[in-house]
Amino acid sequence: MKNLIVASTSTLHGGKYLDYLGEVLSHHFRQTDEILFIPFARPGGISHNDYTARAAAVFQEIGKKVVGLHTFKDPLEALENARGIFTGGGNTFLLVKELHEKKLMQPLRDAIFYGTPYLGTSAGSNICGLTMQTTNDMPIVRPPSFKTLGVLPFNINPHYLDPDPNSKHMGETRETRIKEFHTQNQLPVIGLREGSWLQVTGDTIILKGNLSARVFEHGKAPYEITSGTKIDTF
Repeated sequence: MKNLIVASTSTLHGGKYLDYLGEVLSHHFRQTDEILFIPFARPGGISHNDYTARAAAVFQEIGKKVVGLHTFKDPLEALENARGIFTGGGNTFLLVKELHEKKLMQPLRDAIFYGTPYLGTSAGSNICGLTMQTTNDMPIVRPPSFKTLGVLPFNINPHYLDPDPNSKHMGETRETRIKEFHTQNQLPVIGLREGSWLQVTGDTIILKGNLSARVFEHGKAPYEITSGTKIDTF
């Protein structure tokens, strides 16, 4: 049975890494003392070792050990034996490229469907969708496929931002970008605002956090769902 936390972000404005999810993570990973960390997204170009150390420092506070997937000679075996998995944020193109080229996308999907507790933030949440095509990231590398885990029946747009009527920025809004996506694709998209996450237990998906989320379906006007809503309309 699937057991996931799919979070928009790792860090809220003015907060510390993962601190807003502290109690949630303690419960989510309650049955294991060790978490396998997937550092491939490398935010800001941080090294795999430094990124793993950042995650390890946080989880140490709740009594959990973090081990980087990159340190294993056999990463496939590490995924198969993991009792908890965390994929951090960064660049989704790089993350997806690494997972596909290392032939780890399907084994990661298998581990999630087997019931291994999974946490994704930002890019690590993007890959829970059917494809990575609604990421906000620059294509700094070319993955062999845009196909991702497909453990959710829709795509994610993390860090979703509402238009600011006072802004002088003239670029496209997130809503505009997602509408562009829907001129070529029919997959539903959920825009997750900062501090929001999806709690997935089996086939039950519930929006958590203090904010609503914005839902985009092909051929329909976008609409809001409130925190606590069970997502079962697709």
